[in-house]
Amino acid sequence: MSIKKFDSKTLDLILEKMVQTVGTSKDEIFRIGEQCRKDHKTLTEELMEVKQMVLKVIEEGDRLEVQTRFARKRLSEVSMHFKDYSESEVREAYEKAHQLQMDLSMNRQLEKQLRDRRDDIERRLIGVNDTIERAEVLISQITVVMNYLTSDLKQMGEIIEDAKLKQDFGLKIIEAQEEERKRVSREIHDGPAQMMANVMMRSDLIERVYKERGADEAITEIKDLKKMVRNALYEVRRIIYDLRPMALDDLGLIPTLKKYLTTIEEYHKSTKIYFANVGEERRLPPQYEVALFRLIQESVTNALKHAGAKEIHVKIEINNSRVAVVIKDDGKGFNIREKRPGSFGIMGMGERLELLDGQMSLDSKLGKGTIVIIQVPLNIS
Repeated sequence: MSIKKFDSKTLDLILEKMVQTVGTSKDEIFRIGEQCRKDHKTLTEELMEVKQMVLKVIEEGDRLEVQTRFARKRLSEVSMHFKDYSESEVREAYEKAHQLQMDLSMNRQLEKQLRDRRDDIERRLIGVNDTIERAEVLISQITVVMNYLTSDLKQMGEIIEDAKLKQDFGLKIIEAQEEERKRVSREIHDGPAQMMANVMMRSDLIERVYKERGADEAITEIKDLKKMVRNALYEVRRIIYDLRPMALDDLGLIPTLKKYLTTIEEYHKSTKIYFANVGEERRLPPQYEVALFRLIQESVTNALKHAGAKEIHVKIEINNSRVAVVIKDDGKGFNIREKRPGSFGIMGMGERLELLDGQMSLDSKLGKGTIVIIQVPLNIS
């Protein structure tokens, strides 16, 4: 069987047309997603208004029901002692009871309409949110295709066997990149972006509270708003650290760890973090510094998120032959023999250590906290 090479110019032309078509589809899906986000915001605001209206109608209905009850009692009394009241008093009692009954009936009808409207909006919100999520998935998938099409495959002049090998390898890399981008995008959307949207809605609420209930309650709302902004700032900084702390390249591992742990402690007021460097404070090759930082970051995050630790101790020692790290917390601990579904954090730590020929040991008991010991040999001249 003969093996032929591709005509690179023809292939480039085909790929260019494919990229244009796929790009147009991606833009259209993006516009649909953006429109759905606008609809979601509008519906959310409308839902809040309808819910407030429902509460007001219910309050008005309760008031009318009490008044109707008293009017009926009054009408019954007038009817029983008809001779003791004038014609105008009898007519007034009847008309008042009738009018209140009509008002109550209209109130109940309005309440039903508002409740139906509220339920309809909530159903629409579920549908719009589902469309947004589907659009995000499609855009992510299309981006993978576009990255693949616009990659070095445009210049490929290899034989078919080599092209197949490159295709498989390239797709794995692109998929990994897109998954990471999707994770970061989701974190920003669910974290800072959502928080800032809530801040905008909360600021509108503060204005209403100030007008309707006065300055004291408005100040209380402002304090809550400050907490939300503070949390949003923390999430932004956390995401930046997750991507890659800039200080790691400029200052090195030890100063970056000090700054990172201090920042984390500031935003977790209920947790005290102690850091000790008992070895040399010197620079390591970039791959070692990044890996060690990520390992310590993951351990501290686990202690804060899952263990509910009040104290965390981080100790590091760097000498000529190895790096040793101990992370100890007083959290709730866990059974290390029990397989926990979704424990990808520890799995990822193990994979990082394998790349550096390092070792990790875990010691944890329920209610007794956790100790993580990491040792990495320094195979550097």
